[in-house]
Amino acid sequence: VFALALLLAMPARAQAPARGKLLYDTHCVACHYERIHDRDPSRSLVRSLAGLRVEIANRARLTGQRFTLEDLDDITEYLNRSHYRFKK
Repeated sequence: VFALALLLAMPARAQAPARGKLLYDTHCVACHYERIHDRDPSRSLVRSLAGLRVEIANRARLTGQRFTLEDLDDITEYLNRSHYRFKK
């Protein structure tokens, strides 16, 4: 509840990575650890920001998770800032 209140107090633009982390921690970590995103880039399926978003959407579909487009964008933004660092 505190995390949600803190999130709602932030400006909308700053919310995306925080909201993305909250969504990721709530819906994604159960199936894999976050360190999977830190593996050797040559072993990663993800090669671009667009590819990251597609991979997130594909994984959500495979698990039956119904994310909105905003959810997918926010998770993508969080993972890009925290791990991948692709240029926009």
